[in-house]
Amino acid sequence: MSETMLTYIYDEPDALANIVREYTDTLLPLTRHLHGRQINKVMMLATGSSYNAALCARCYFEHTFGILVEIKEPYHFTHYERIDPSTSLVLAISQSGKSASTLAAMQKVQASGIPVFCLTSDPTSPAAQAADGVLDLNTGIERVGFVTRGFSATVLNLLLIALLIAGHQGTIGVTEAQAERRMLQDLAQALPGVIEKSEAFIRRHRSAWQAASRYVAIGYGALVGVAREAETKFTETVRLPASGFELEAYMHGPYLEANPSHLLFFIEDQKNSRLRALRDYMHPHVSQVFTITLDDDDASDTVLSLGVPVSHPLSPLLLIVPFQLLSFHIAALRGVDLSLRIFDDFDRVLKSKI
Repeated sequence: MSETMLTYIYDEPDALANIVREYTDTLLPLTRHLHGRQINKVMMLATGSSYNAALCARCYFEHTFGILVEIKEPYHFTHYERIDPSTSLVLAISQSGKSASTLAAMQKVQASGIPVFCLTSDPTSPAAQAADGVLDLNTGIERVGFVTRGFSATVLNLLLIALLIAGHQGTIGVTEAQAERRMLQDLAQALPGVIEKSEAFIRRHRSAWQAASRYVAIGYGALVGVAREAETKFTETVRLPASGFELEAYMHGPYLEANPSHLLFFIEDQKNSRLRALRDYMHPHVSQVFTITLDDDDASDTVLSLGVPVSHPLSPLLLIVPFQLLSFHIAALRGVDLSLRIFDDFDRVLKSKI
């Protein structure tokens, strides 16, 4: 039986648990590099889903541990930007390791004398071979182009990298670091329940998914990365207009496009009064509004309450899963056959991947 997006989503609980168990080995090149060094600012080179994963993880670096993070789109960085001299560490994030723009950005950084570590699912890829150190996502290569397991694995590995740096620098103690790792293990164990609740929710609202002409996801903080990845997945699979917005950014213009055929998702880790005020305002102006939350005290049929309490910086690992499932199931409802390859010559003609 051939693998599908659903295969990889169902595999996430085991895959993420394995990453937490084995990260001291897979991230060992970085651990060795950290010896005797102070890391104050990290630059991440990423595009597409890798960029969205970096957005999800940045809050853990900055808000939890005080490590500054700068996320750069590789092409723009290579041609139009300079390297901040305060940069202490550079991570090139490419699940396939074949992104031509990421490889070019790596070479620019290395030419300045700064080493680059490549976080990838393929340690034999061009980007990995060009890097000064390879950090294996530890999931193997995802054969379906619409990455799901690989996205969650990227977020988790970035969180573990933040935890490694903080532990090395004494920002977090040994006991506290162990508690954080246990929490990440617990999140992996909670994923089967998240999948079950999400799929039941998706089945209840089939008519709403089919009726919409546009899908919009809105989040805040670390959940901006979830909203952006929802946009990416819906665009890739459902192939109808989709967008992901930061909460306040949506209020500064994008709301004006709303019409009765649009469907809005509001993403929160716990009840957020600002988010819910916007949701309630927009409700009469669109086809439907849905809330995806980690809270478990809302009985509304349009609220998916996952009921897994977790700190905000770690919440993307759970809240991305409903959108991964939605993108797969809505595509099926819309009659999109994801097994049929399209634009097969795109990478060859545009030279976007090596």
